[in-house]
Amino acid sequence: MTIAFVLGGGGVRGATEVGMLRALLDAGIVPQLVVGTSIGAINGAAVAQDPTLAVVDRLEKAWASPTAAAVYGENFYRQMRRLAKSRTHLNDPAALRALIADVLGESTQFSDLPVPLAVCAASIERASEHWFDSGPVVDAVLASASVPAALPPMKIGDEHFVDGGVVNSIPLGEAVSRGATTIYVLQVGRIEEPLRVPDKPSDVARVAFEISRRHRFQRERAAVPAHVDLHVLPYGGGQPGDHRIGAFRRLDATHARIEAARAATAEYLAGVSGRA
Repeated sequence: MTIAFVLGGGGVRGATEVGMLRALLDAGIVPQLVVGTSIGAINGAAVAQDPTLAVVDRLEKAWASPTAAAVYGENFYRQMRRLAKSRTHLNDPAALRALIADVLGESTQFSDLPVPLAVCAASIERASEHWFDSGPVVDAVLASASVPAALPPMKIGDEHFVDGGVVNSIPLGEAVSRGATTIYVLQVGRIEEPLRVPDKPSDVARVAFEISRRHRFQRERAAVPAHVDLHVLPYGGGQPGDHRIGAFRRLDATHARIEAARAATAEYLAGVSGRA
């Protein structure tokens, strides 16, 4: 049996995954494989490096820290100046690199991790997904989490990479292809929230992207082989203001997200155990 944790993308909603990790580790469920995208690559790399409850405490502190607030927290005028100068992005990637390096260590290699890890990014030159599972972890995770327009593409070798959520937001199929037989999907809740026909310009792109990300996940979910035991963990419900345009910048709900996801996941796992 190979237990895999699949951690999807979702910006600051990624704090949800920290609560799920606490519930899983509290229940004695430890991964033997981790795959992640975007914010899930950051959380996933952390648990691959330290698959114990200690990593949850570190992640909780990281996502509530001033460093996390600085990732997207620059004022509007500074963002506009950077966009005018770069013509491609609003935010300085140094803050996100500092957050990732603080959690993982700047020089950590994939080969240093006790649990095998793979993270997804989108290659611009090849217009396809790329899986990093060797080399420097921080560079790979930063590539996986480089949200287009918010952050610049990450150059690794001769290629440029952007956020893995563009091509594979919840990489369930990758865990199956790497031999997982029991899979726990850690997701930020969007797949549980109903979509509505957009009635204003700001909703058009969001709804289109949600269709894209959900379509691939549902297709891969339907194709999971019968021998694979799949668990899509509940996120515990949304937080006030989640649907606002600037919601991706809100860190004030971090602890509430973590606790809601922990409680919902703990209840789910207790039910699974009770049926066993």
